[in-house]
Amino acid sequence: MEKVQIDGVDLYLCQPDELPMSWVGQPELVTQVLAAWLVIGENDFPLNPRLIGKPGVGKTTLAYHAGRSLGRPVYLFQATMDTRPEDLIVTPVISEEGKIKYMASSVVSAMIKGGIAIIDEGNRMSEKSWASLAPLLDSRRYVESVVAGIKIKAHPEFRFCTTLNDDASTFELPEYIHSRLQPQIYIDFPEKDDELEILRKNLPFADEEILEYVVEFLQTAHEANERYSARDGINIARYALKRLVDGGERLTEAEKRTRVLFLLKEAASMILDKTASDYFGEIVDDRQFEQ
Repeated sequence: MEKVQIDGVDLYLCQPDELPMSWVGQPELVTQVLAAWLVIGENDFPLNPRLIGKPGVGKTTLAYHAGRSLGRPVYLFQATMDTRPEDLIVTPVISEEGKIKYMASSVVSAMIKGGIAIIDEGNRMSEKSWASLAPLLDSRRYVESVVAGIKIKAHPEFRFCTTLNDDASTFELPEYIHSRLQPQIYIDFPEKDDELEILRKNLPFADEEILEYVVEFLQTAHEANERYSARDGINIARYALKRLVDGGERLTEAEKRTRVLFLLKEAASMILDKTASDYFGEIVDDRQFEQ
């Protein structure tokens, strides 16, 4: 664990996140994030974009991909309703020797290393937690740790981004925080070709026919203003494929197709809701395969 010293206080840093995430399609969204992070003059400083959209549309993947495209380490922080200000900055813990160790959060570790900090689902945090980051998100670019008694300045290469879910289980952020989280970048459901490529990327073991079924399901649901996302489609396909393999039946191609459709409908009703399976359309009665 890497250690740095700030004003005589030892801080232990987190490791960056190394994840198999890559953004597919909609390159203009990557361009928008990178433009927000750009510094164009001596007195300029980077903006802190907020990525908004329904759960599962790829907000975190977009931010992670943009950060990695800069060749910088990326640090993810998962926000919750219980996130405290000290969780975002420095947390004291007891070491094996019985002494206090100061552990830097992923945000502070990114600040010190000149990395990218992504707060995921930021509007699940309270205003009190966001307030502790207010000086970091303007031209001051620092945070203060009350527990460690130090002020931590951000590296010039440090960049920040947050994702905000478009649902009801979130806090309403105050205007002074919204004004610091700019610009707002909206991520919508992808077009059919992009969504199919996302499925191929995440389900390399699936037959093309299954991917086509799932993407048609998603596109039909999007047109009906359902909240079903590519992530939901991936989970539906994964569960249906596991059920198909677990069944171990010897089927003809026609029987296999019918079986797959039945399992996809079953998976949709279990992963989403009972009405979700309707978007797969009508299929023949397959009761002889039910278990």
